[in-house]
Parts: sequence; C-alpha cells; structure tokens
Amino acid sequence: MDDFIDSLYPEITLETDDIIMSIAVKKDYSKIENLEKRKEEFINDLNEFIKEFSETSESDEFMLYFDD
Repeated sequence: MDDFIDSLYPEITLETDDIIMSIAVKKDYSKIENLEKRKEEFINDLNEFIKEFSETSESDEFMLYFDD
C-alpha cells in the first residue's frame, strides 16, 4: 500500500539540527509556471500547515511526550 501512496504524491524530507520531517505533497504545484512563485506558494502552504497544527489538540498531546 505504501508503494501506491508513494506513486500518488511526491515526497520530501526536510532536516535541521533539531527536526526531521517527511512530507507527502498532495497539492499540484505544476500549474504555477514561475519557479520562484511555485516555491513561495509551497513555503506559504508549509507555514499554514504548521500554524494549523499548532492550534490542534494533537500538537498539545505531542508536546506532552517530553514531560518527565
């Protein structure tokens, strides 16, 4: 099943010193011809995704993982 999902959506793994995040991208950015505008749209969508996640109970639950 994972192979099927992989063929539907392109994936990217983003990594910093603190976080590794794997993302499957559902939106079709190919309709934006200008590369810089396409990149800007993707970054805006990432920021919106993070903002939305930060407002969910799942984000609170995730942070509880780090409690002693």
